[in-house]
Amino acid sequence: MFPTDRPRRLRATPGLRRLVAETDVRPRHLVLPVFVAEGLDAPRPISSMPGVVQHTRDSLRKAAAEAAAAGLGGIMLFGVPARHDAVGSGGTDPEGVLNVALRDVRAEVGDALPVMADTCLDEFTDHGHCGVLDDEGRVDNDATLPIYGQMAVAQADAGAHVVAPSGMMDGQVGVIRSALDEAGHRDTAILAYSAKYASAFYGPFREAVDSQLQGDRRTYQQDPANAREAGREAALDLDEGADMVMVKPAMAYLDVLRRVADSSDVPVAAYQVSGEYAMISAAVERGWLDRERTIVETLTGIRRAGADIVLTYWATEATAWLDR
Repeated sequence: MFPTDRPRRLRATPGLRRLVAETDVRPRHLVLPVFVAEGLDAPRPISSMPGVVQHTRDSLRKAAAEAAAAGLGGIMLFGVPARHDAVGSGGTDPEGVLNVALRDVRAEVGDALPVMADTCLDEFTDHGHCGVLDDEGRVDNDATLPIYGQMAVAQADAGAHVVAPSGMMDGQVGVIRSALDEAGHRDTAILAYSAKYASAFYGPFREAVDSQLQGDRRTYQQDPANAREAGREAALDLDEGADMVMVKPAMAYLDVLRRVADSSDVPVAAYQVSGEYAMISAAVERGWLDRERTIVETLTGIRRAGADIVLTYWATEATAWLDR
């Protein structure tokens, strides 16, 4: 008799709301990004990301074990070397900080937790760019590609289940797939950062990885004004053999995420990046936002926009709140 009351009736109790929820966030949807730094005796707090640290090898193993126990979908490793050089040689060195950490984590969790590696040179170069530079100081796309292939193989050798090229080099997925297959790593998956924007929200990350960057990456990362371009980039990565694709950042690009999800036939990831983490953390510290509700709401929004996988620095902690 009163059909307009129907939605309200289905909101009346927590149980009813859970029954009819269209979108959920489960631990398996979440991936924890972590930083491991060379030469630390104790975890080092990252001032712009309260609660996040640069890990030691030992504290990283503990974090990985906790992530596995929480049932997370994965853990993504970023390395922070003590030394940098023009070609980012620490990224391909089997004894470099990231590859050592990958071996540690894989030994700790085995196959219980997908172990992922950032496949990019920016943490390792003395200029902070994602590729090697030419004589005029520009990123040389074609000269960078074989290094990415070597880096991916080194990461797979170290135990990575998934390599994640984030440098936005043209052709990176195809080169990495060929290198992995030739090295016998046909089962190593590729999570391609297909739509990585030249965003202002990466600032705290640069502290986290001790970035040497001067200037910006606008010549090779995507313009925040463009959405259709993201679909083209994702299609190219899929044609080259990407097993999953990524949109980064997440919250300011939910429309892009929806576009990519609608056109993709593989799992789609979104990265709730360091600036998003810092922004929410700062508002919470000032008492302007409720911490748990805000974090879960943002994760739900990212999932609702089409993400099968969400990378977030709150991944392990958030699993305790998902059924509240």
